[in-house]
Amino acid sequence: MDLTLISPLDMHLHLREAEMLRLVAPLSAKQFAGGVIMPNLISPVNSLQKLKQYQNEISTACAGECFEPYMTLFFQPYTRSELEAAKEHIIGIKLYPAGITTQSDNGVTDFSAIEATLEIMQELGIPLLVHGETDDFVMDREQAFLPVYQTIAENFPNLHVIMEHITTAAAIRFLEKFTNVSATITLHHLMLTLDDVVGGMMQPDLFCKPIAKTPSDREALREAVFSGNEKIMFGSDSAPHPQHKKECLGCAAGIFSSPVALPLLAQIFEEENRLDLLQSFVSDNARQRYGITPPVKQVTLSDNAWQIPATFGNVSPFYAGKKLRWSVSSVTGQNPQSHLKSD
Repeated sequence: MDLTLISPLDMHLHLREAEMLRLVAPLSAKQFAGGVIMPNLISPVNSLQKLKQYQNEISTACAGECFEPYMTLFFQPYTRSELEAAKEHIIGIKLYPAGITTQSDNGVTDFSAIEATLEIMQELGIPLLVHGETDDFVMDREQAFLPVYQTIAENFPNLHVIMEHITTAAAIRFLEKFTNVSATITLHHLMLTLDDVVGGMMQPDLFCKPIAKTPSDREALREAVFSGNEKIMFGSDSAPHPQHKKECLGCAAGIFSSPVALPLLAQIFEEENRLDLLQSFVSDNARQRYGITPPVKQVTLSDNAWQIPATFGNVSPFYAGKKLRWSVSSVTGQNPQSHLKSD
């Protein structure tokens, strides 16, 4: 049995930098037509100059692949002239609460001070991507952030707000309240609960932020995705760390899933008898919600079993060493022309 996906997209992707970028970027570029690139580098991507430099580094790492890096700026107060200059080069601006996740120390500390930038973004049609967590008790952080989402969605009704990597039933319920709000959901949050991470021996390669939640939360995510909710897009939040930063005291947060995302998604959609919805989840919904036209790329999956390697370079992937029913059998594509939004 074969399944062909047209221009699959990863709408939340960490490619890191330097040697890690050169290792992981080709793995995403091989199977996806494009990815929304996160800007939380050691020195945040917070200027057009930095963005162009990073985009060039990604393109060099992905040379020869049909892959469009959809770039984002790190949220900070921007002037109108800065955003007007950046608009044609970005798909959105990513907001991190300060210190809430990897390399987010330069994030937002005062949410009352962001409105001027949001107003300009709304006028220019630049989406706002949000890591929606507070610094409350770790299991409550996403739900505690919902009032911030509500304030933004109500005060800026023409601003497209994307709730990134949502993990809770409460977030699913909130998603339906506003037409200008979308969400991304990861592969691992469709599969894991906190029990998988720390229910027995600690599993460092399953530790991520936001953390996996309860079985009822996971079920709410799965129900929403497998019902074909058109406001929900696939975003892997694939976030590689070298083994020495995962298998250590003070384990880094992040799950490296990009090399196995499409085969594993096919497997869980097949188990739910919803393979017919995989195309919309990994591409069509994102095209519609963001108004983008990605490069033309066909990725064919076949029901030929394969075993996931223990490592890719010095990074352990999600489901390392396990056998999957689906594998990527062929990829055809045309090199992208631009990342501009369609009319």
